[in-house]
Amino acid sequence: MPTPLRSIPRVCDVTWVRGARAPADAAPDVLLEVPHGATKAEHFASLRAELVGVYPDDLVDFFFVNTDVGAPEVAERLAARLVAADPTRTALVVRCRLPRTFVDCNRVISPDAVAAPSVAGAMTPGLMPWVTHAADRRLLLERYGAYRGLVEQAVSQVMGARGIALFVHTYAPRSVDVAVDARIVESLHDAYRPDVVRRWPLRPEVDLITRDPEGRRLADEGLVAALRAAFARAGIPTAEDHAYTLQPSTLAAVHAARFPGRTLCFEMRRDLLVEEFAPFAEMRVAPEKAERFADILAEAIGAWKRPAVSPA
Repeated sequence: MPTPLRSIPRVCDVTWVRGARAPADAAPDVLLEVPHGATKAEHFASLRAELVGVYPDDLVDFFFVNTDVGAPEVAERLAARLVAADPTRTALVVRCRLPRTFVDCNRVISPDAVAAPSVAGAMTPGLMPWVTHAADRRLLLERYGAYRGLVEQAVSQVMGARGIALFVHTYAPRSVDVAVDARIVESLHDAYRPDVVRRWPLRPEVDLITRDPEGRRLADEGLVAALRAAFARAGIPTAEDHAYTLQPSTLAAVHAARFPGRTLCFEMRRDLLVEEFAPFAEMRVAPEKAERFADILAEAIGAWKRPAVSPA
């Protein structure tokens, strides 16, 4: 019997969704992980209140611009639809509550990591450059470790049940490349000025992140095809690896390399899920939009002919 996975206070929310015919002790056969699931102002304020270092007063603006609004809502609805369509299934949703404004839980971060900036166009760092107080660094790395440990257990359980893991993300409508450094908020406000923001490239409505930097596809070809077909029928264009590839610095890439063909990371454009896109404010997810995306994803996953796999 698998170790029960439960929510960790101030770290993550774990939700089990069991089908009516699924055994009560069954391991999950689908994982929906939302590593950037801290999307509410209260998530930022709660963690900020625990930190003792000095931080910019307007750092919350970076939080709003750089968190995956809509991803938790789509993940929750998708889990419910997959189980409703197949009552023998058990789905697991893991939503991180740690704002990536301080520590990014989709990064490979060593226990001795130190805060560091990143240049424009590079992957955002794991431990953000403004985390300079030793106590804050310890607290964030401890909670990151707790989150990573739980997700690794979840992935192992899903793979042992011959299941799949989906890493659910959303991104801003445009690719705004600025350095993540001490000037981040000022740079973002400059980048989002009305006369400037339209110059940044518009991102695809949905981007399936399927390949590593060498071009090896780590996602199942049949699942990718099913997803692209389902979104096309709904009139929503998709792309593959347009924004980025599965970078080795991300935990999604680590899991994909370990279990090729059994994971998928994807991005949905945030403005298609919210009532109104407002980069520097808390955005409200439109329930009907989240439901539409969940319906399309569930249709594709349900139609996908899963390849036979050996137990992990």
